[in-house]
Amino acid sequence: MAFPSPITAPDDQRTAGDGAWLAVLAAGIAAAMHIWKLPAALASIQTDLGITLVQAGLLLGMIQLASVVGGVVTAVGGEIVGLRRLLLAGLVLLSIASVLGAAAPSTTLLMAARTLEGVGFLLVVVPAPALIRKVSAPRRLHVALASWATFQGVATMIGLSAGALFLQAAGWRQWWLVMAMVTLLPVPLLLRRIPRDVLAADARFRSALRRVGRTVATRGPWIIGVVFACYTAQWMAVLGFLPSIYRSAGLGGPWPGILSAIVGGINAIGALSAGPLIQRGVSERRIIFWTFLTMSAASVGTFAVSWESTANGVLVQWALIAVFSAVGGLIPAAVTSYSVHMAPADGSVTAVLGLTQQIFNVGNFLGPMLFALLATRTGGWGTTWWLTCGLSALGMVLLAFLGKPDQRQRQETAVG
Repeated sequence: MAFPSPITAPDDQRTAGDGAWLAVLAAGIAAAMHIWKLPAALASIQTDLGITLVQAGLLLGMIQLASVVGGVVTAVGGEIVGLRRLLLAGLVLLSIASVLGAAAPSTTLLMAARTLEGVGFLLVVVPAPALIRKVSAPRRLHVALASWATFQGVATMIGLSAGALFLQAAGWRQWWLVMAMVTLLPVPLLLRRIPRDVLAADARFRSALRRVGRTVATRGPWIIGVVFACYTAQWMAVLGFLPSIYRSAGLGGPWPGILSAIVGGINAIGALSAGPLIQRGVSERRIIFWTFLTMSAASVGTFAVSWESTANGVLVQWALIAVFSAVGGLIPAAVTSYSVHMAPADGSVTAVLGLTQQIFNVGNFLGPMLFALLATRTGGWGTTWWLTCGLSALGMVLLAFLGKPDQRQRQETAVG
C-alpha cells in the first residue's frame, strides 16, 4: 500500500514499532552533538588557529548557516525523495564533514567544514519531526514529539561533558574524528526500524513545490519561526559561551564543560513537561509566554549580578542559568507541537518545519555573535542580559499575532 504522502500513512504503516521514533530521536541527538562538540574545544582551537572571541562566535553559529537559507529547499527535497533518505544522507554528510574539519589547517577551512556540517544537520532535523509523526502510533504521538524536543538538550549534555573529558587526554582534532564515527551509530537502527520511503504518485517536483508554496504563503509558519528564533538565539549564545564564562570566573580543568553540560541536559526537563501540559489543555502560546518571562528573570539574575565577589557565587549563578535552561526547554516542545498541526489541508507539514528551521536558525547564527560582540564592547558578560531580555520581549509581543493551529490537522493527528 502506498503512502498518501511522504509524511502521512495509515496506522498499520505509521506504527512500524512503538520504538521506531526512538531511532529518529537518536539520529537527532547524534546530529546536534556536532553543534555542541565545539564549545568545550574553543580554547584549544583559539590556541591552535589563533582566532578571536568574535570569530569564535562566528564559528559557533556557522553550523547554522545552511539552515538559514536551506530549510524550505530541504522541505521540497523531503517531499520528492522521502524523509528517510534525507535523514540518512544528513548523517553521512555530517560524518564526512567532521573528518574534513579534523584535517583543517586554518580557520577558514574549519569554517567551511562547519558549514558543510550545517547542511548535514539540516538534512536530519527538518524531516525528523514529520518522520516521527509518520511512524508513531497515535496514542504515543504527544510523547514522541515531546521527546524529540529534548534532542538538543540531550546532545548538549553529552557533547559538552564528553568533549570536556575527552579533551583532557587528546586534542580537538581527535574529538572531531570520534564524532565522525559516533554520527553513524544510528544508521543501522534507522535502516532496521524505519520503513522505506514509498512516495505518492504526485511526489514530483511541481507537485511538491505547489504544496510547499501553499504552506509558506500562510503567515503562521513565519511568525512561529521568529518566535522560536527569539528563544534559540539566546539559548545558543548562553550555552555556547558558558564554558568560557566559567573559565573567566576562575574554574579550571573539565569543570566548565561539565557544569555547562548539566545545564544543557536540564533543558530536557522542560521539553518533557510540555506534552502533559498541552494534553491538559494549556495552550502553546501560554506556555511560550510564561517561559520567555521566566527566562528573562533568570538571565537578569545570572548576568546582572557580580557573583564573583559572593561566597559560593558560582553555584548560585549556575542554579540560575539551570533554571534558564530547564524552563526554556518548554519552548521547543511547544513550537514543535504547534508546527506539526498548522499546515493548511493542501499544504506540507515538512514545509512548516523547514521554514521554521530556516527562520529560527537565523537566531542560532546571529545569537552567539551578538552575545560575544556585546560582551566585547562593554568589557564583560554582565550586560549580556540586555540581549536575552530583548529577545524574550520580542517573542512575547509576536505571540499576539499568532493564531491557533488548524483544528483539522489536530483531529487528523488524533485519529492517525
